[in-house]
Amino acid sequence: MPPRIPKAPLQRGLQPPPSSSSPLRCPYLCNTAAKQFSSSSPNATRLRRDMFRWINGAGAVFRHSLPGSTNYLNAYDLSGNLLRASGRPEAPSEQDGDAPASLPEDEGAAHDTEESNPSNDVSIRREYREDLMPFPLNKQFRSQPVLGEELREEIWERVTVQGKSVRLVSAELGVEMSRVGAVVRLKSVEKQWMQKGKRLAIPYARAVLAMLPTTRFRPDYPTPHESINDLPVHKDTLRQVFLPVSESRHFTRVDAGKVFSPTLLPADDRIPHPELIQLERDIQSDMTAEERVAKHREKLKAEEKEKEERERARKAKEEREVKRIVPPQGRWEFRFRDVSVESVGKDGRDKRGVGARYGIPHEDRKRGQIKIPTRVE
Repeated sequence: MPPRIPKAPLQRGLQPPPSSSSPLRCPYLCNTAAKQFSSSSPNATRLRRDMFRWINGAGAVFRHSLPGSTNYLNAYDLSGNLLRASGRPEAPSEQDGDAPASLPEDEGAAHDTEESNPSNDVSIRREYREDLMPFPLNKQFRSQPVLGEELREEIWERVTVQGKSVRLVSAELGVEMSRVGAVVRLKSVEKQWMQKGKRLAIPYARAVLAMLPTTRFRPDYPTPHESINDLPVHKDTLRQVFLPVSESRHFTRVDAGKVFSPTLLPADDRIPHPELIQLERDIQSDMTAEERVAKHREKLKAEEKEKEERERARKAKEEREVKRIVPPQGRWEFRFRDVSVESVGKDGRDKRGVGARYGIPHEDRKRGQIKIPTRVE
C-alpha cells in the first residue's frame, strides 16, 4: 500500500493571489470560517438552559419529598406552588371529576402541623384525584395507595397471634384475601430475619412509604383499603354461548351459570365474601347492631369449621389412595396412584382424567362448528 500523503497545514495568513481586477474569494477558506465547531445545536443549548432554569426555580420543590404526602408534578402549578395549599380556592365537587381521592382524611396528606410543613406559612390538605397523577401526560393512571406499616403489623397479629381466619381479617380491615395472605407470609419472613440478626432495609422502606399514598390503621374505624368482593372470572365463562330464551321466561343469574356449566354457582355464591350479602340484609331488617355482629361471627365460625372438616376429609382420602414406598436408606419417596382410562369420561374432558391439568381448548371458535342455536328452550 503506498504511503499516505499528509495534508498541508492551513496557514492563517494565507491570502488570495493579487489580481488586476477584483480580488478572488477562496470558497474553501470561506466555508471553514463559517463552520460551527460546537457539537450541540442552538436549539439544544436553549433547551438545556431552560431545563436548569426549571430545576433551580419551580422544580426546586421536588428535591425533597413532602412529609406525609405525595409530591407529584401534577400537584403544582407552573410557578412551583402547591395547588391544594391554603389560600387557594376549594377543590371542585365530585361531579366535576376532581373530587378528593378515596383516602381517609389523614391518609396521603401532610398533617396541619409545623412538622409536616417546614415553611410554616401554609396548611396542606389531603390529596385530590388530580394530585395522584405522577405522569402528567397519562391522565388515566393514578397512584394507588399501599398498606402502611401499622396496618401490615395488625394483619399479621390478627392471623398468627389471635388465630383469626383470613376471610374474617379481610372483612374486618377491608383488605383483599390474597393480599392478607401475602402480608402474613412476608411478615413471617421478616420476623425470622430479625430473629437471625439479618439487617433489614428499614430506612429505604420508610423513604418509599413517605412518597406513596398509604392506608393507615385506625383502630376505632378501619379504612377500607380496596374492594374485597370483586367477582373472579371463572374459566367456564371464557367461551361463547348462544342461548335463545322466550320473553316470558324469568331468566336469573342462577340460570345463566347453569348455561355455562351445570356446576357453576351463581355470582352471589362465588364472590369472596358471600356472608356480607346476608349481613346487608340483616342491616335492612330490625335487628340491632349487637345481634347482627353476633350472628355474623357465628356464621363465620360455622363456615370455617365446615371448611376445615372438608379439607381434613380430602387429605385423608388422598392418603388412602396413594401408596408410598420408601427404600431402605433412601433419600426418595415413591408414590403410586391407581389410574383408570375410563376416568376421562365420554367426551374426554373430565377433570379426573389423566392429563386434564394440561387443558383442552374449546371448540366455540373452530371453523365448521355450528354456533347458531337450533332450538329454543
